[in-house]
Amino acid sequence: MTEPSSRKRIVILGGYGVFGGKLAEALLRHEHLEVIVAGRSLQKAEAFCRQSGGTAAVLNRTAPDFAAALQALHPFITIDAAGPFQAYRQAPYAVAEAALDAGSHYLDLSDDAGFTGGIIILDEKARAAGLTVLSGVSSVPALSSVAVEALRKDFSQVDLIESAILPGNRAPRGLSVIEAILAQAGQPVAVYRDGRWTQVIGWSGLSRRRIGPEGSSGLARRWSSYIGAPDLALFPDAYHARTVLFRAGLELPLLHLGLWGLSWLVRLRLVRSLEAAAPLLRTAAGWFERFGSDRGGMEVRVAGLGRNGMPLAASWTLIAEAGDGPHIPAVPGAIMCRHLYEGDVLPGARPCLGEFSLSDVKDATAHLTVHTYRAIQSAPVLFQQVLGATFKALPEPVRSLHTVFDQRQWAGEAKVTRGTSRLGQLLCRIVGFPPAADATPVTVTIERQGRKELWLRNFGGKTFRSVLSLSGAPGSGVVQEWFGPTTFNIHLNLKDGALAYPVGSGKLFGLPLPCWLLPVSEAVEAAPDGTFRFDVEISLPGLGRIVRYQGWLKPSSTQSASENQGKEQ
Repeated sequence: MTEPSSRKRIVILGGYGVFGGKLAEALLRHEHLEVIVAGRSLQKAEAFCRQSGGTAAVLNRTAPDFAAALQALHPFITIDAAGPFQAYRQAPYAVAEAALDAGSHYLDLSDDAGFTGGIIILDEKARAAGLTVLSGVSSVPALSSVAVEALRKDFSQVDLIESAILPGNRAPRGLSVIEAILAQAGQPVAVYRDGRWTQVIGWSGLSRRRIGPEGSSGLARRWSSYIGAPDLALFPDAYHARTVLFRAGLELPLLHLGLWGLSWLVRLRLVRSLEAAAPLLRTAAGWFERFGSDRGGMEVRVAGLGRNGMPLAASWTLIAEAGDGPHIPAVPGAIMCRHLYEGDVLPGARPCLGEFSLSDVKDATAHLTVHTYRAIQSAPVLFQQVLGATFKALPEPVRSLHTVFDQRQWAGEAKVTRGTSRLGQLLCRIVGFPPAADATPVTVTIERQGRKELWLRNFGGKTFRSVLSLSGAPGSGVVQEWFGPTTFNIHLNLKDGALAYPVGSGKLFGLPLPCWLLPVSEAVEAAPDGTFRFDVEISLPGLGRIVRYQGWLKPSSTQSASENQGKEQ
């Protein structure tokens, strides 16, 4: 580490904006830094400086003389806090290149995956100059990656990284942030899920969730939806995660669900994008500013296998009180400016992943009303909760199939045999059981939805669904399964290395089934040769066999995220 010299000059483009202004205020707290608040409007820059401090300057990144104007300021660090970065289509890294030409380090607050990942194009130039170029120095991916780095130390395998940002309704709404959200609403968003690249729709996947501890310390349940973030593109390879998801939400249900409804205009191709409506929707949202609260939060959750090989989940949560939420995106920038001043950041151009520590976050937020929490869930998957200690005794392939944090798919082959009675054939058609076949391809997709699992079985193109959930107390061994209007309580038990599924009781349209109508299930899952094998036979008293299907499954083939993405492209 080199010995820091006297005051260093930091130039912030968009320094009078919502997040740029918070970063400027944070940096102005340090007497060894000189802060230049820059942007296209000298009037706005001067107004900010009269109130908060700093020196105003005019800088327009699209102006022909931008590089010369920046160089004339002799910056030690140049920070682009303007955005929206997804709009930087022509010469996207003009600010970063101008900073390098001026002998300056460069940081930006990008929340755009393509922009942040693409910054590595400047790596050779930055290394040659001995300068640092970091993109995404904000809540994502800078802060979220630091949380992942801390949490993953307890894991031997990371299966899921899921982050969520839920701001308070009274938080300021920057136009560039609103434009970034509206640009994605209703549009396909690439996500790495169950080891393969797929798509979700921006602002879809409605889910109510609470974050933080129980009680008043945490955030009450709020709506959240899928949205794009640099984490989605960067974390699969950086942390070898099978699934990476990102969510955001609006505190007021009216606003969140309203945007979800508007996103259907794009999904149905009635409009190309909602981005142009950003000023109008910003005004409309302002009408509701006095409602809701000034409490917001961010959560990063990691799930996978712990050091003992058993399913484990851990989370890091930050709750900002008293309207301090808008300061959080500026925290990584303030931390990195300090590290650059102290000379302990490696040169080169890269996304900002794991560049600091959670202790840095604690120090940088000490003046704010911010609380952080870490939690561990030792039984995070459904069958682990149902079986209790028995789950650990399952054969590894059986245990692996039932280790579902988000979504898993297995594929194999099955033999299907149907009963001969006409009533049994009719029941097969009603439930959706597959037709008879000596060998048919089969896939089983299991999706976690809150405390439930949705099972989709596909036998040669014929699909049938069921929903499983815990029935009774944890560790009771009883799982509840829905097939259409029927519900069954299944008493799981492990015998001779096989997991059996006998039916204990059932209901039809909520009414208890008498014994003479209760199906008999002789279903087992085992792995006698190291491969997951199933044998399921369902019969009815007086009718005999309804259907039997038996076969094997293996995890669907996966590749590294970079290899898989290359094939998609």
